[in-house]
Amino acid sequence: MQQRMFEIRSNVCIASAVYEMVLAGDTEAITAPGQFVNIRLAGKFLRRPISVCNVEGNLLTIIYKVVGSGTAQMAEMAAGESVDVLTGLGNGYDLSKSGDAPLLMGGGVGVPPMFYLARKLIAEGKKVTAVLGFNKAEEVFYEKEFAAIGAKTIVTTADGSYGIKGFVTDGAAQAGKYTYVYTCGPEPMLKAVYAKTETSGQYSFEERMGCGFGACMGCTCKTKYGSKRICKDGPVLEKEEIIW
Repeated sequence: MQQRMFEIRSNVCIASAVYEMVLAGDTEAITAPGQFVNIRLAGKFLRRPISVCNVEGNLLTIIYKVVGSGTAQMAEMAAGESVDVLTGLGNGYDLSKSGDAPLLMGGGVGVPPMFYLARKLIAEGKKVTAVLGFNKAEEVFYEKEFAAIGAKTIVTTADGSYGIKGFVTDGAAQAGKYTYVYTCGPEPMLKAVYAKTETSGQYSFEERMGCGFGACMGCTCKTKYGSKRICKDGPVLEKEEIIW
């Protein structure tokens, strides 16, 4: 973990209540897709954990949805401002288990970490399929970005207003044969993926966090191998260790 100051390069709305922020700074501590950063906001006691969407050199891209006062404050930040960021948090995904044709499934703000993961897997020569799930058409983002890096991209919406009507599991039914599953999203989605996919996989959990680096024990969950802290020992857990 590192604490660094980053400069905001851009902060733009890319879908309904969804923003993409590009930060410039020291990204050295970010070593794996699926890790997250913790952002300090003026006047807020707790930092805001946001997943890493992309890293290119000294540029860090995050995507967040405005759901409360903290993220609303982030949406008002402008290019040129400085931000205090903890980087290198969480364990991230293990790419070595992917096989030749991994299936990536992200729901809502669980989509961003899938992008950096897809980039890394494609760079290794893997045939990546990404299923992106949203509630409705105006919430869809990054479909073109996934396609541009070479991922077979499938979009689902719960109301059927764009792409396949249904959930990520409905999109996965059209993905063809896959060797492994990587996923991130709300717990009901993860449960559905767990029940309906045929292979092993890695599941990234969304959890309310206090410190973000394992000290407060506030995000502890039970697994088949004992208690684990989502922020420190996760957020990525193996399918075989999950207890619902």
